[in-house]
Amino acid sequence: MPLRARYALLLLPLAVLAGCASGGAPRPGKGGKATPEVNALYDRMNQASKGYEAAIDQARRGDTQQAATTRKQALDQLKDASARCGLTPGCDPQRFAAVFDRLLRLKDGSFIEGEDADDTEQTAEVGAQPGDAAGSVVVGALPEAQRSVTLLKGQKFSDMMVMNGPVKAALEMWLTQLRPNLMDAYVNYQMMRYKMWPAYQKGDLPEALLFGIMAKESGGKVHAVSRSGASGPLQFMYATGLRFGLSSDGGFDQRFDPTLAAQANAEYINEQLGAFNNNLEMTLAAYNGGEGRMRRIAAASPGAGFYDPSVYGQMSAETRDYVPMVLAAAWLFLHADSYHLKWPKVDGAPGQITLTRSASLTELTVCLGSADDMPQGWFRTLRNLNPRLDPQMTQPAGTRLDVPKQLERAYIASCADGPWPILASDLHNAVKIIAPPPPAATSAALANGSANGPNGPGPQYQNGSGSSSKSSGGSKSYTVRKGDTLVSIARKSSCADVEDIARMNGLKSHALRVGQSLKVPVCR
Repeated sequence: MPLRARYALLLLPLAVLAGCASGGAPRPGKGGKATPEVNALYDRMNQASKGYEAAIDQARRGDTQQAATTRKQALDQLKDASARCGLTPGCDPQRFAAVFDRLLRLKDGSFIEGEDADDTEQTAEVGAQPGDAAGSVVVGALPEAQRSVTLLKGQKFSDMMVMNGPVKAALEMWLTQLRPNLMDAYVNYQMMRYKMWPAYQKGDLPEALLFGIMAKESGGKVHAVSRSGASGPLQFMYATGLRFGLSSDGGFDQRFDPTLAAQANAEYINEQLGAFNNNLEMTLAAYNGGEGRMRRIAAASPGAGFYDPSVYGQMSAETRDYVPMVLAAAWLFLHADSYHLKWPKVDGAPGQITLTRSASLTELTVCLGSADDMPQGWFRTLRNLNPRLDPQMTQPAGTRLDVPKQLERAYIASCADGPWPILASDLHNAVKIIAPPPPAATSAALANGSANGPNGPGPQYQNGSGSSSKSSGGSKSYTVRKGDTLVSIARKSSCADVEDIARMNGLKSHALRVGQSLKVPVCR
């Protein structure tokens, strides 16, 4: 079908809606006719909708600057009329909600997708990668759309969204109580985007979905570990991670690698979309609650969607919350301006530095300060981009580190020489005072010939870059209780990590059983 014909077809619902609006919304009394005030609001609604359509037409012709202006004016007019509708007796707010939702879907540019798009309509948007989906002038003129609106098995992400009560409640949560978390997640994602997005692009999955999952799972903290042992920016359980190639590499848990985690996540999502007939909500529920459980529930209610009572009622409270929260974060990634949300400008272009003097990531964070207007500092970004490094461990001169390109100059200016690296080193190597043990413990230690240091009882002093507790070389027995994981057991020990405990017990996986006896290090 020619492009213009498809565009004309999409105008038909608007014409029908306009016809409905001109008839007025029923109002009690006076024959059910709408008042002049209500009709005036409906007229403004229709004018705003037509203005938005005009902005899309302007973008299609290549006038992107005017398209942005026209679109903003149309949205402002629609929002104002919608707000007044809520204060005007007889006005139906659902009409405004329907128009608003339809315009957001048009914003995804689905009407220009396909083989009929003229080559002259392609744009070389700054930052766009070869092979990016939906690369037309129209889509390029709309925020984040060029990269974000790809197909989910032949369907637009926006067409798969169900804008219902749970999703709207999740939108409100992200825009209020969790707004700081959402903004942090956005910054973290943009810094790691070049490591994570290619996997989704290759899997023909929308970037917005990747952001939504990451925002809900970890907020973009690659070393996040849940109480259940799920780890990494996309929170893989150990066994699931192994199934998708996330194992241990020289003692490093690959679930913490943003590139590898994104690849595994894209494979998992595509696998589950196939299993659940491309149902996005069911796929996300499987990611959170386990695919085995979801497949049993789906088999018991053939054809039922996630929100069907026969399915929804069997979900855990966590999964019922998880699915709309992911979808809402993804929706905001696409449509921030439509919810009075403004994403911060983030330059996530990749770069590298070579250390001219030894330093740890924590020292670099101190000497970089708030370079390039980063008020929260650079610790999280340095950790995320260099996940294999212990942030407290001093790296030798000559070490190459991944950093945002903007930090290449900042490193030379602030960290290669001068007072800041000296200050950072002084703080990092500060001596910590360790309180002496209680008297009873001291007596026992003296009796065993292990007094605190060569001079007997008293405070111990230790370099700040090390651990305050070390293994004595011995071990004790620990009985696994319900809810225990290797991660939680390691946390109780201040001198061993997961790999240490697994090695001591000859464990080939992280699976534990209640009542199992484990050897754990004895710390001093």
